[in-house]
Amino acid sequence: MKVLLAGFNVDLDALKEYKKKNVILTPESISAAYARISRSPKEVDKLRQESRKEVAKARRSNRTIIFEMGHHSVAEHAVFNFDIIGISRIAIEELEKFRLCSYTEKSQRYVRLKGDFVIPEELAKSDLVDEYCAMIKIQNDTYKGLCEKISAHNIERLSGKEINKKQTKILYNLAKEDARYILSMATQTQVGATINARNLELMIRRFASHNLKEVNELGQKFYALVHKIAPSIILFHKANDYDQKTYPGLQKHMRNFEVEKIRNSEKKKNSDVELVDHTPDGDNKILTALLFKSSKLTYKQALQAIKKMSKKKKIEFFKKACSNMELYDVALREFEYAKLTYSLIVSAGCFGQLKRHRLASITCQDYDPALGFTIPDSVIDVNEEKKFVDIIKKSEEVYEKIEKKHPHLGAYILTNAHRKRVLLRVNLRELYHISRLREDPTAQWDIRDKAKKMSALARKVMPITASLLAGKSDYPKIYKAVYGKNPKITEVPPL
Repeated sequence: MKVLLAGFNVDLDALKEYKKKNVILTPESISAAYARISRSPKEVDKLRQESRKEVAKARRSNRTIIFEMGHHSVAEHAVFNFDIIGISRIAIEELEKFRLCSYTEKSQRYVRLKGDFVIPEELAKSDLVDEYCAMIKIQNDTYKGLCEKISAHNIERLSGKEINKKQTKILYNLAKEDARYILSMATQTQVGATINARNLELMIRRFASHNLKEVNELGQKFYALVHKIAPSIILFHKANDYDQKTYPGLQKHMRNFEVEKIRNSEKKKNSDVELVDHTPDGDNKILTALLFKSSKLTYKQALQAIKKMSKKKKIEFFKKACSNMELYDVALREFEYAKLTYSLIVSAGCFGQLKRHRLASITCQDYDPALGFTIPDSVIDVNEEKKFVDIIKKSEEVYEKIEKKHPHLGAYILTNAHRKRVLLRVNLRELYHISRLREDPTAQWDIRDKAKKMSALARKVMPITASLLAGKSDYPKIYKAVYGKNPKITEVPPL
C-alpha cells in the first residue's frame, strides 16, 4: 500500500510570502484564525495575518480551543488530500464508512483490471498463503475469460447493425461490469480522498483499533504524513477500548440471547429488500413541514390543517411544492421529516455503489456465504454459470479454512458476488437522490434493482410525497403522469 499526501489547504497570503520569507505552510493557521472569529472584534483577514506570523501561538490556540474547550468543528477548516494506492476492496469499505469526507475510487466497471491483489500481513506467513494466492489466480483468470466472452457476446447480439467506437466501448464496459463479480475482495484499488482534520483524527483512531492490519497500516500512514504539518489538530491517534472492545463485547454478550436459535428458526427465504420501519403518517409529516415553512402557523396548527385536508387537497399542495422540480433538482429539505428503514441483502458489487450514499445511515454485517451469491445474467448467457458457481464454492472452502485459523481474514477471498446484510435508513429527500441516480439505465444493474424495489415500497407507505420517485430517464414520464404535462428541462450551458 502506498499513501501520499497530495495536498492540504493553506492561507493564500502565506503561499505568496513563502518564496520571500521563511513561512511555515500549514492549514493550522486558518483553523486558528477562524476559531478566533467568535471572540475577537478584529476582521478575519487580520486574524489570519496574526496566525501566519505566529504559528507556534496558533498551534497552542488550536489545542486549547479544540481539545480543552471542546470546539472540534474548528479542525474542519484544515483539509488534506491523499492518494491511496494498492489498497484492497475490503479495506476501502472501512475507509469509506466515514460520511463527511470525499472519495473518488477506481471503478471496476470501467477499468480493465490486471490481477493485482493484497496478501494480508497476518496471512503472509501462514500455511494457507499458497492456497489463498492460487485461488485468487483462478478468480483473476476467470475474470479475464469472462471479459472476453461477455464482450464478444454483447457485440454478436448487435450483429448486422453498425456499431461506432463509443457503443463498442460501452459494450466492453458492460462486460467488465459483470465479469468483476468473480473477483475477490483482496483485489487492489486506488482512491483519491479529501478529509478534514476532525474526521481524519477520528479515522486514524478508529483504524488503530481495527482487527485488520491493512487498516491499521492505513491509519499509521495517514498519521505519519500529517502530524508534523498539523500537530495541534491531530492528537488522539492510538487504539482505545471504546473502538476496540465495544462490538466484540456485544458479540460475546449476545450469546446470552441464543441468537443462533432465533436465526435458525427463520425458515422462509428473506427478501433482498424489506421495508422494516418508516415514519407513521409520513405524507402528513412532510406536508406539515411544507406548510410550516410557507406560513406563520405553529407546527401543531400546520399539522391540524393538513389532517383536515381531503386527499385531493393534499395532492394539490404536494404538486404545487414540486411543480418546478427539474431533472437534477434535489427534493425540498422538508422531505427529510419522513424516514424509511430498509433491510437489504446486497452483493459486494452492489454495496460498492450503495456505500457512496454517505448521508444515509448504513449499518453492515460481515459478508456471509450463507446468504448466497449474485450471478450476472450475462454469465448465464455465455454458458459460464457452472464454472462461475464452482469457483464461488471453492472460494468459500478457502474462506472457511482461513476463518478457522485467522478470524476476519476470510473476507479477502470472497468475491464481489458474495452478499451481506445491510440496514439502510434514509429520509425521503435522500431516497429521491438515490432513486434519480440509481434507477437510471446508466446505473449498475444490481443497485438499480434494489433502488426500484425501495422506491416501490416507499410509494406504498407515502403515496403522495413519494409519487415522483424515478430515475433520471423516467422522470419526465412520471412527472407527466402526475401533472399532465412535461417538466421544464434546462439545457446544460456550454463551457
